[in-house]
Amino acid sequence: MRCDAMRWSESAAEARIMALSHRAHEPAISGYGVCARHRFPVPPRMIDHLICDCDGVLVDSEVIADRVMYETLSATFPGLDFEPIVKTAFGQQTSRFLEGIETAFGITLPADFLNAIEHNVELALAASLSPINGVRDALQRVTLPAAVVSNSRMSRVAASLRRAGLQQIFGERVFSAEQVARPKPFPDVYLFAAQTLGVDPSRCIVVEDSVAGLNAARAAGIKTIAFVGASHIPDGYADALRKMGITRIMQHMDELPALIDAGVRGEFGDVQS
Repeated sequence: MRCDAMRWSESAAEARIMALSHRAHEPAISGYGVCARHRFPVPPRMIDHLICDCDGVLVDSEVIADRVMYETLSATFPGLDFEPIVKTAFGQQTSRFLEGIETAFGITLPADFLNAIEHNVELALAASLSPINGVRDALQRVTLPAAVVSNSRMSRVAASLRRAGLQQIFGERVFSAEQVARPKPFPDVYLFAAQTLGVDPSRCIVVEDSVAGLNAARAAGIKTIAFVGASHIPDGYADALRKMGITRIMQHMDELPALIDAGVRGEFGDVQS
């Protein structure tokens, strides 16, 4: 009796092993992964990388830079009102913005004006820069690798990330318009970042605060989320973005993880939305 039971047990074990071996060699459903334990279909991930602008997205720096810009311009040309145009500066490279100032007001800035602005901004940022509220926690909850792409100089971006305690999240994945021929709103820096990261632009999500940055990302073929929760954002800005066709608009950083999850699941529509 015992020998028969042992033979039955051995035969059953062999059959079980053969069945498992057969299953292991079954092809997966096309377009899906397969959960090894339960064999449930797992949809493919649609997004591989998160990319964030720095100023006005990770750190609340634009309001500081605007104040310094206004004060320095007003001290140099006391008879001119620079406040309205300075409010439109965010997202632009400082040198390009100052060229626009010269054209708009018909003035010639001193030769060292750009260096003076950059120096004054650095001093102000060192004294009072803070991260965007909730950004560190939001980034830690996102499951994708993250990079930074900025129009600012690399040294300023690195200093801002360090002051905000965010440098470990991004590591070496930091890119500046200094590295390409044209800054935002051209797509160059986003295309350069995607190429360096080894990821297709269509499989990235960008978080931007400025029209220039949003247009740059869209021109690169990257899906976008507009962040409108920084201190420099004017009233009515979100409505203006909607009129441009921007539909993914985020007021608070705690909204970021859910938005990224939706993108990963393929729930985002057209790149231009």
